Amino acid sequence: MAARTIRPPAVSGLFYPASARSLQATLAAHFARATPASLPAAPKALIVPHAGYDYSGIVAASGYNQLTPFASRIRRVVLFGPAHRVPLLGLALPQASAFRTPLGDVPLDMHAWNEALKLPQVEVSDRAHELEHSLEVQLPFLQSILPSFTLVPFVVGWTDPAHVARVMEALWDGPETLILVSSDLSHYHPYDEARALDQATIERILQGDATITPDDACGAIAIDGLLLAARRRQLQPHVIAYCNSGDTFGDRDRVVGYTSIAFTEEVRHGAEAIH
Repeated sequence: MAARTIRPPAVSGLFYPASARSLQATLAAHFARATPASLPAAPKALIVPHAGYDYSGIVAASGYNQLTPFASRIRRVVLFGPAHRVPLLGLALPQASAFRTPLGDVPLDMHAWNEALKLPQVEVSDRAHELEHSLEVQLPFLQSILPSFTLVPFVVGWTDPAHVARVMEALWDGPETLILVSSDLSHYHPYDEARALDQATIERILQGDATITPDDACGAIAIDGLLLAARRRQLQPHVIAYCNSGDTFGDRDRVVGYTSIAFTEEVRHGAEAIH
């Protein structure tokens, strides 16, 4: 097996600022404008977007704000993001021992790495991780909120959502572990059409409908896997924020949708919806 390395940033200066000072200022601005913490319990799982920070940063920050009251207890993040650059069957871990951002290095949980590799749907592929942004863009947000944490990063390719759910449940553990799914919503529809499509997708997520497709959300397979696991664990979903790129940074002819949805471990009293 190849020697372990540090996975360097691939999209700093593109999706987010390359300097630590500029990145910290950008994050602080997004957190200040984001939805504040409001959940009745600690999030066990989050769905957050992964576009450039100018586009989806406030929606992502709204999701991450929900971790603030509970940040000291979260010590491990199990992260799932869709493959954008490399064709992939199953799920891929990197060979790296840490991921680097302008804010520092995030170490991988090597015990969890080894446990996940016991599952047949998980392989090691540095190529799948090399240029993938869906995982990387989440790390500066996490570094801003959590005092210290390790990472278990999965690029998710074409696979059965039940296989993703199996990985999640294998690494579920207690309140020290956060399950994180990186996904945008609809892509390149006109503004009003996109809002209608995204509202329908969000409603399906709130109802636990694990048949979301890549046309609905680019991280659909991981979302469906989370919904399968959430159903078994009786998690309750909470919509934290929604917008699309027509609201933030771009024209309204071809937009991309973004949402943050948190899942808490409590008895479900009814679905919530955006208005």
